[in-house]
Amino acid sequence: MTRLSWSLLFAVAVVLGGGGASGADELHARGESEPESAPKAVFQVTPYAWASGLAGDVSPFRRVPTVRVEKAFADIFEQLEVAGFVNLYGRYGRWVLSADVMYVNLTDSETFGPLPYIGATDARFNTAQFSATLAGGYRAVDTGRFTFDVLGGFRHWHLWNKLEVSAAGRQFTVKSDYGWTDPLVGARAHVHLTDAFSVLAQGDIGGFGVGADSTWQLLVTANYKMSERLALSVGYKALSVDYDADGHVFQSTLSGPVAGLTLRF
Repeated sequence: MTRLSWSLLFAVAVVLGGGGASGADELHARGESEPESAPKAVFQVTPYAWASGLAGDVSPFRRVPTVRVEKAFADIFEQLEVAGFVNLYGRYGRWVLSADVMYVNLTDSETFGPLPYIGATDARFNTAQFSATLAGGYRAVDTGRFTFDVLGGFRHWHLWNKLEVSAAGRQFTVKSDYGWTDPLVGARAHVHLTDAFSVLAQGDIGGFGVGADSTWQLLVTANYKMSERLALSVGYKALSVDYDADGHVFQSTLSGPVAGLTLRF
């Protein structure tokens, strides 16, 4: 896979569909609530870029020592093979549906030695992470300028790791893949400051020992409506998980600025 530039990553993030930068929910501010007798259907898609750093404790293979990982976005970008982030949002009347999908693939290579009796040793480590969040809920408050949704759903994780080592004319490969699903509850609030500008905050918490011990997510964006169907969002997103089961450890927090482009149908 070829490495993607920042601009290309932003453009192709829609190929994959943890909430994203979906700040353009209800692109037009309404002066009053819609009548309950006239439910309205809304659907929007938001591909977004996430300049995330990573901090946590990880054991990529079963029952191997856990290592501390701390990477700034610049470090992650150097190892990036491909990434995609997209958020989907739908509403019918007061019923809402939110989905967010993330995929990241990283590769790191190192050469050690020459070592005694072995010579030079080449190591190549590849890791891929997939996360999909799906939540449904109900719009509890709608004043036209302010909306508040209560949400419930789940987040599914899957990770793939592969280590290839070449030494003394031989090659060794170790692989692992594992996944789990976490229930979650959350909320989403959206405030229209003017007809063009708004602020959105969304968060969830889950795990509860069902899959991970715990997981949480927080998103805050400022949004600008460019047209009735198009809006730009910028903000900050954090996604955390604490998973330790069956010899696998993945305790990490991803956090950093986001920027998204919303298309509303």
